Amino acid sequence: MKVKTKSKKINKAWLNDHVNDPWVKLATREGYRARAAYKLKEIDETLGLIKPGHVVVDLGSTPGAWSQYVRRRLSPAGAAVGELHGTIIALDILPMEPIEGVHFIHGDFREEAVLGQLEEAMAGRKADVVVSDMAPNLSGIESADTARVAHLIELAVDFAQHHLKPEGALVAKVFHGSGYNELVALFKVHFRVVKPFKPKASRDKSSETFLVGVGLKKADTN
Repeated sequence: MKVKTKSKKINKAWLNDHVNDPWVKLATREGYRARAAYKLKEIDETLGLIKPGHVVVDLGSTPGAWSQYVRRRLSPAGAAVGELHGTIIALDILPMEPIEGVHFIHGDFREEAVLGQLEEAMAGRKADVVVSDMAPNLSGIESADTARVAHLIELAVDFAQHHLKPEGALVAKVFHGSGYNELVALFKVHFRVVKPFKPKASRDKSSETFLVGVGLKKADTN
C-alpha cells in the first residue's frame, strides 16, 4: 500500500518506538496481548482493587490484555489457564480472541439486547470492579473528540451506578486536556473516593490517564 512520505515517516517512528518499548517487550515475554496490561496491573497493585472471588466487568476489552491480567489475578497461582476464583465478563464492539475463563460478549452495551446479554452473564450479581479502556476514534478536532471521550466516560459511570456493588470500584481511561476537569467532577459526584492515575506503562507523551472511583455515593432521594 502506498502512503504519503510524511505518513510513512510518522508510521516508521511509531513502529520503531513500539518495537523498542520495554513494556511491549515485557508483554511479549509474559504472554500479554498488549502493554496495556501493565497499566491496570500498576493501578490494581497500588490500590488493591481486584481480589479472588470478585466479579469483574471489562468494558472495551479488545484485544484482551486487561482481561488477561484480571484472569491471572483471579487464579490461585496467577496462571493464564486453569483454576479461576471469580467471574470475568468482557465486552467490546470489536471481536476478541478467546481467553480461558473469560465470558466475552461481542456488541455495544448501549443496545438493549447486548446489555441484556451482559446482565444475564452477571446472573443477578453486582460487579466488584468495572474496568473501562474504552476510547473513541479521535478526529483531531478537539471539541468533537472531547465530547466523544466524555460520552464514553458517562456511559461507564452510568453502567457502574446500576451494576456495581456499593463498595466497588470503576477504573476508566480518560485524556488529560479539554474536558478533563469536568470528568473528574463527574466522578466526584458519584464516588466517595476519586484518584487520578498515570501508570508508568502509559507513554510520557500521551495525554492518556486513568480515573479510579471507589465506593458509590448513595443516590439523592429528594
